Amino acid sequence: MAAESTEDLGNNAELTNPSVTELYEPEVADLPKPDVEESAQSGADGGDTGAPKASYTVEGEEEEDEGEMPTDFERLWKLTSDNPQDFNSWTDLLQYCEQECHMRACRQALNVFLLRYPLCYGYWKKFVDLERRAGHINKAEEVCERGLKAIPLSVDLWIHYINLLLGTLNMNLPESMQRIRSVFEEAFAAAGWDFHSDRLWDLYAEWEKEQGNLKFTTDVYDRVLRVPTQLYNTHYEKLKTHLTSHPPQDVLSPEEYSKVRNEYKQSQIQAKKERSDICAEEEERPPGEEEPADNGKDSEEAVQKMQELLLVNREEVYQQNEAEVRKRWNFEDAIKRPYFHVKPLDRAQLKAWQSYLDWEISEAETAAMEAEGAALEGSKQECVAGHKRVLILFERCLIACALYEEFWNKYVHYLAPHGLEEVRNVYRRACEIHLPYKHSIHLQWASFEEKHGIISEAQRILESLEMTVPGLVAVRLRRVGLERRAGRLDVAEALLKGTVEQSKDNPPLHAFYSIKLARFLHKLCKNPARAHTVLQEAIELSPDNGRLYQNLLELEMSGDLQTNGGGILQCVAKALAAPLSPKTKILFSQRGLQFSEDFGSTVQSVLSMYEEHQRLLKEHDAKRQAENSDNDDPEKMSKMDDASALTAPQTVPPTMPHVPMTTPPPSMMGGDMSGSYGSYGSWYQQQQYGGYGSYQNPWNQYNQYYPTS
Repeated sequence: MAAESTEDLGNNAELTNPSVTELYEPEVADLPKPDVEESAQSGADGGDTGAPKASYTVEGEEEEDEGEMPTDFERLWKLTSDNPQDFNSWTDLLQYCEQECHMRACRQALNVFLLRYPLCYGYWKKFVDLERRAGHINKAEEVCERGLKAIPLSVDLWIHYINLLLGTLNMNLPESMQRIRSVFEEAFAAAGWDFHSDRLWDLYAEWEKEQGNLKFTTDVYDRVLRVPTQLYNTHYEKLKTHLTSHPPQDVLSPEEYSKVRNEYKQSQIQAKKERSDICAEEEERPPGEEEPADNGKDSEEAVQKMQELLLVNREEVYQQNEAEVRKRWNFEDAIKRPYFHVKPLDRAQLKAWQSYLDWEISEAETAAMEAEGAALEGSKQECVAGHKRVLILFERCLIACALYEEFWNKYVHYLAPHGLEEVRNVYRRACEIHLPYKHSIHLQWASFEEKHGIISEAQRILESLEMTVPGLVAVRLRRVGLERRAGRLDVAEALLKGTVEQSKDNPPLHAFYSIKLARFLHKLCKNPARAHTVLQEAIELSPDNGRLYQNLLELEMSGDLQTNGGGILQCVAKALAAPLSPKTKILFSQRGLQFSEDFGSTVQSVLSMYEEHQRLLKEHDAKRQAENSDNDDPEKMSKMDDASALTAPQTVPPTMPHVPMTTPPPSMMGGDMSGSYGSYGSWYQQQQYGGYGSYQNPWNQYNQYYPTS
């Protein structure tokens, strides 16, 4: 049996180079997840978690009053509260609590730490040992059960739990024996298919042998013989020793013993027939005469022959299992850090996990295709086994790679055809435990729930995400879109209006949300007047934001052009008077000139706009020429003239009219706006309301119609 852990709290197993037997502690998809709310309630006081109680009571388990917290506890606790993602602060706090031998402080620190980092199996073990040394056996069991919910693939933690039960239960009671066996079965259901689960299988087989249950021991070895594990050969050797060290009737079930005994008798009869020395009476008996009575004891020759038959029957299973192990050996050998740590993994390790997962998925898919075309029971079992291997490997991967959302997304993609609840559980674990600040996977979870009609859950996810990482544009816009698709336009409008009010201290962001709100009011609420008001208020706050004028102009142009011509020209005039860049003003003057030409009621309005446009062009050209002349270096220009004198004369291209830019410069605003709907990094689009974005004709195309003044 494995020895129980006695390390101090400061020596976390994940922070050193653990041995091979301590490394492989993943989770399993089929088992329940950690109950975060339940654990949180236990929190600082270490109270009841609701886990099943043991079938005994121990005296003196009432928790003593330890008075005030240790001197430096509040200081260290504040460090973890201010920066809960600082792993070193947590380890300092936990080590200090243990050094002070203060049970209440240890409980408070460990409960909160393990809510945030539930994959640190070493700290679960230390928590159990603390409770046990303090005489709180029931609480030690509860901590073990909480830990196994959080990380059910932890072979080390299962062994620690079993050792705790073996050291505290009265093994003379039948119910204690049954409980140990049931815990072993739970452990195998959770972690028995892990490639490094050998210690668990060995512990079970040795325990059954110690109890004198040789038939149960055979069953354990037979089961592990079908599981690809690292020490598969050792298990087979132990099985052969076990079968050849005891009479068959002592190590086999009645059904298998009867079967192998009949096989032995048939082989004896066949051998006699082949020697042709069988008597006629033995070949055929008279009617009514029965076979000679069997005294129930096997001869030494019979025992030896039956043992040989047993090994022959198991040799084929062993060979098949060995082939499965060989397929996976190189993949397993490439994994160097299979335990959890906050330190990033290198690129080679991430690639190793990806390759292993891709291969295991392809194996499962091949088995599924073969099972579809075959009615054999063996093919169906192999299909189920292939799927379970994939689940186990994903859970192992998500121990080492819990902080990489690409692997969570890969898991979701694999589970999608197998059931909604499985996908939902993966999203919940990823978002609520391991990746609380990764907004993109939360957005995907919300989209998943909305896609399947669970609108309330999608709303909860987005609201919770916005509280965790406030201020993300992508999250607020996703909330608005969700409410709009659900038909709750009033809620969507309220979200946008609230955001506009809250962002007044950030003019670029305020302008962005104002444009979103104006478009919402105009396109969906059919209320251009309110949209106009929103844009006007935004312009008062950000008079130098060309996007606001552009959207206001498009809003004006969306109405009746015959009756609203004055409003459009007024908007252009307002833009030209605003502190905008020359290029932006040229764009607006061009659009005003284009409108006057197409829809103006008098030629005077066209001429006025044309003169204003020409004035802006001249100012822009003059400024550009002045900048170019300032950059001219006389000495450099002299050298260029000398060099040109030595070269052959070249044909000068014809002078082309100057064509200023027809689009404004790109927005200077940006940020991380990624999400499943695309990037929000470019907050504004060039043509938000229509097709008045650019004109390819030169600015002076009107010279042929109107003389310069």
